[in-house]
Amino acid sequence: MPLKAESYAFTIFAVMKHLSALNKFFWKYRWRFALGALFVILTNYFRILSPQITGYVVDTVVQALKPGGATMQPDVYAGYDILVRKTIHFFSDLSFQDKILFAGVLLLLLAILSGIFMFLMRQTIIVMSRFIEFDQKNEIFDHYQKLDAGFYKSHNTGDLMNRISEDVSRVRMYTGPAIMYFINLAAVLGFSIFFMYRSDPRLTFYALAPFPFLAIAIYYVNTIINRKSERIQSLLSNLTTNAQESYSGIRVIKSFVQEKSMHDFFSKNSEDYKNNALSLAKTEAVYFPSIGVLVGVSTLLTIMAGSMDVVNGVPGASVGKVAEFVMYIQMLTFPVSAIGWTASMTQRAAASQKRINEFLDTPPAIQDAPGALDILPQGDILLKDVQFTYPNTGIRAIQNLNIHIRKGNKIAVVGRTGSGKTTLAQLLLRIYEPDSGAIEFDGIAVEKIHRNALRKAISYVPQDVFLFSDTIRNNIAFAQQHVKEEDMVRAAKAAGVHEEILRFPAGYDTSVGERGITLSGGQKQRISIARALVKEPSILILDDCLSAVDAETEQRIAAALEEYTRDKTTIIITHRLFSLMEFDTIIVMQEGRIAESGTHAELLEAGGLYAEMYHRQQQSGSPENHPKEN
Repeated sequence: MPLKAESYAFTIFAVMKHLSALNKFFWKYRWRFALGALFVILTNYFRILSPQITGYVVDTVVQALKPGGATMQPDVYAGYDILVRKTIHFFSDLSFQDKILFAGVLLLLLAILSGIFMFLMRQTIIVMSRFIEFDQKNEIFDHYQKLDAGFYKSHNTGDLMNRISEDVSRVRMYTGPAIMYFINLAAVLGFSIFFMYRSDPRLTFYALAPFPFLAIAIYYVNTIINRKSERIQSLLSNLTTNAQESYSGIRVIKSFVQEKSMHDFFSKNSEDYKNNALSLAKTEAVYFPSIGVLVGVSTLLTIMAGSMDVVNGVPGASVGKVAEFVMYIQMLTFPVSAIGWTASMTQRAAASQKRINEFLDTPPAIQDAPGALDILPQGDILLKDVQFTYPNTGIRAIQNLNIHIRKGNKIAVVGRTGSGKTTLAQLLLRIYEPDSGAIEFDGIAVEKIHRNALRKAISYVPQDVFLFSDTIRNNIAFAQQHVKEEDMVRAAKAAGVHEEILRFPAGYDTSVGERGITLSGGQKQRISIARALVKEPSILILDDCLSAVDAETEQRIAAALEEYTRDKTTIIITHRLFSLMEFDTIIVMQEGRIAESGTHAELLEAGGLYAEMYHRQQQSGSPENHPKEN
């Protein structure tokens, strides 16, 4: 038993340790919380007066029905609240009928006062929990956006969604209802036991005798509830992830005719979740009625002991006192029965908060140096001995990379798939940090430039373009709060998509669907380019962003980009040779290194890897797709 007690104490400590992360929110809303606690106390204070008034009324009726019955002695009510004693003193000069009438009015008034404070109690504590829920969701979302790309590669989207929705909702049940019921229980127990003991210590013992058994039940059941709650939350994350991936990949599922397989997989996960949820529900279904039985036993013991005292003529015993104690027990019924529910909510909240803390305690891998400068880079880029290895896979993507890109230069980075081209772009954006070496913008180390300032100066079009479930207009204007219509049209024309947008019935106000599902691959790429251009950056990075367009459209876009990117540092990354643009330098990458670099003519004359790629493309493509001889 000592070991079990120690384990239970450790469990309580672990629960409170996880939930201690919420203390900052309680402090933030401390006045609302304090008012709520005060309203809980006042609610129960006015409720606790009713049994005393009722006991006095019952005794008054009993005495009136007794032939020649004597009036109850004042010392019988010595344990009552001072307000009740003053009220009884006021009633002493009234007739029997007036006593009953005024007592009824007083009980009604007490019920109204208790109800008013109960309303205020919920308006403070429950509303406080909604504020905390709001703050916590924003805190989690804000932290998610600070985490690096590597974090998202190692965590499922469904699990991330579950923690910001389902887990936060469970925590809210602790910061609202659980806290409120706990304070309510403490107030009811405090008032009830205080006045019960003052009125009759012996009868109080009989009334509270079953409560140790209740404590033992809570001890065992809470351990089971905690274990099952953590299991349920884990299964729910798996279920959410399964559903999210199925919705996102529905076209792949249909094309491979795997609807049944995915449904069977989802059904299995759903079945596991259902079975565990039902198991927890059965545990709680047995627990709550058991509490009701214990409360019933308490009531029977009280009635039996109180009635025997009245029959035996024990001094101070009365029928009114028995009625008073029965009312006390009934008042304790809901708070005591809510112990299990409150404990269950607290255990579930602790399990959820533990999962939330795991993410909130994850520090962002990309952080600015102390005193980072909030300046916009102008376009001079230097990489010195840069090396980078992906932490999750161990793939060495960049090796001893040295590049100097001068302001306003146009650079092409070419190479086969897996040569490190995209990794280079992500290092320039500080999506990843290099393992060693240095990256500088305008002579300033990249870590000494505030990330937001760095990324404001760079427009990046990734190879896996992403559009939001919004209109074309809002997708193009995503990076700018206020975009003039003429600037948006100019960017769309430069990206070669303006004419196609006008063919849509709603034009720029056409909704693109989830991830741009209503558009073709080429349209999505060109809208992404327009989004990058309308930002008017000093540095433009295009990562294989014209792979889904035809040769004629590519020519048109290339000609527009030639004019649009004048005086802008432009880096075009591709696995094929980009057509119809003149580059100051072409960098050929292979296995994370620079295999060769120079102008188009210099690289052809060298007869190396670039020349090989060029001649292969020349044999397989049309002449208009070939780079110009310069």
